[in-house]
Amino acid sequence: MKFEGKVIKYGDNVDTDVIIPARYLNTIDKKELASHCMEDLDASFQARVKTCNIIVGGNNFGCGSSREHAPLAIKESGVTLVIAKSFARIFYRNAINIGLAIYECPEAAEGISDGDVITSDSDTGVIKNETTGETYMTKPFPPFIGKIIADGGLMESIKKGNIR
Repeated sequence: MKFEGKVIKYGDNVDTDVIIPARYLNTIDKKELASHCMEDLDASFQARVKTCNIIVGGNNFGCGSSREHAPLAIKESGVTLVIAKSFARIFYRNAINIGLAIYECPEAAEGISDGDVITSDSDTGVIKNETTGETYMTKPFPPFIGKIIADGGLMESIKKGNIR
């Protein structure tokens, strides 16, 4: 899979309560969740995500509760890729389960700035900052994870017969 887009950058410890505040967890409507994504952390997120489809974060992105609403709200907002120095393990797994591509790459997370344009290839692990010309390497997705993400999540992969 190839990704290209403009970056919205956040710092360390972006937790699930600021990704999607608990007061909105009474709905399963994906678009409703997306409309409240990041609102307590970044009031400009809804406007910015219209032209920026990649999030770059610091350490421990997605910490907090184990709710899968957080990566779902991010994905439904139009974000196609999240790059961070590190992820909370449950967020990492939930992101894959719902089909949100995520890379753990401390060098890229450090070197990429808000507003930069990046391209990436999940098959090779290459992340290129088109704004600065710098290139970073992350581990490519293992084929089975790449398939889950390409299929739109674990349940879709199972329905398609790609995971048994």
